[in-house]
Amino acid sequence: MRTKNKEIRVFAPATVSNIACGFDVMGFAIDMPGDELVLRVSEKPGVRIVKITGDNGRLTYNPEFNTGGKPILSMMRAFGIDCGVEIEIHKQMPLGSGLGSSAASAVAAAFAMNKLFELNLSESELLPFAIEGEMIASGSLHADNVAPALYGGFVLIRSYHPIDIIKLDVPKELFCSVIHPHIEISTKEARELLPEQIPLSTAIRQWGNTAALVAGLLKSDFALIGRSLEDFVAEPVRSRLIPGFAQMKQAALDAGAIGCSISGSGPSLFALSDSRDRADKIAKSMQMALNTFKLGSDLYVSAVNTQGPRILNCQTFA
Repeated sequence: MRTKNKEIRVFAPATVSNIACGFDVMGFAIDMPGDELVLRVSEKPGVRIVKITGDNGRLTYNPEFNTGGKPILSMMRAFGIDCGVEIEIHKQMPLGSGLGSSAASAVAAAFAMNKLFELNLSESELLPFAIEGEMIASGSLHADNVAPALYGGFVLIRSYHPIDIIKLDVPKELFCSVIHPHIEISTKEARELLPEQIPLSTAIRQWGNTAALVAGLLKSDFALIGRSLEDFVAEPVRSRLIPGFAQMKQAALDAGAIGCSISGSGPSLFALSDSRDRADKIAKSMQMALNTFKLGSDLYVSAVNTQGPRILNCQTFA
């Protein structure tokens, strides 16, 4: 397959997943941070990762085992693309942050392939390729980071077999404050901490909150959204890995957050609120609480990112 395009640079956003009560079935995209990926046609055959930045030398250049390389390899095989390509991956968020770093790279890769080679695939057709990349990092099948990064917005994953993605409308006034403490938590290790079974009474409380969160979003009922942001499964276990978790959560609530919990596997926390000004205040309050533990952090404030990945630059042959 030939393409008139020569090179494309794309951006894929960070994501907040689980959303307290929605373990493995809910997530939404935020504006920043995110990953950039450059994909270019090469005269040299094969798929080569030629540059990686922002990873402190930790990521492999072998595309078969790289979250950005794997989707590209799979798509080239699936669509009979036999030209050479070069990949640059520019990590703009830390690994193990709980903000979907690996998912952003995987989505950027699938999105770039679709645009560079004009495959005209839908998000649902791109999703399996992006999930392949994400599985390298997580070791399991879950799409609560990949799906919102790819589709944009707030998503609900109704089923994995077959996969069924539902985009949810959210209030325009909904804002997210994220704090990323400067520690790293492995997704695989965080998943191993979770109980294999939970009591029926706990499950009932959890899925009640999940359903109520959907209702709160669709009704723009911030009080209901706040009441629903309770996690009885992951947060009680994973919060022990995050220094100052209780203090940051309380600081967020005291500053006006409607709810606060762990983003993904952590260590990042997210808090939801009803205005950007309040979201800024909440972020600073969480950071002040964490400062007492002498730990650095990054802050991000964003509405729900409805766009998902985007093209930053595209060069074509003359």
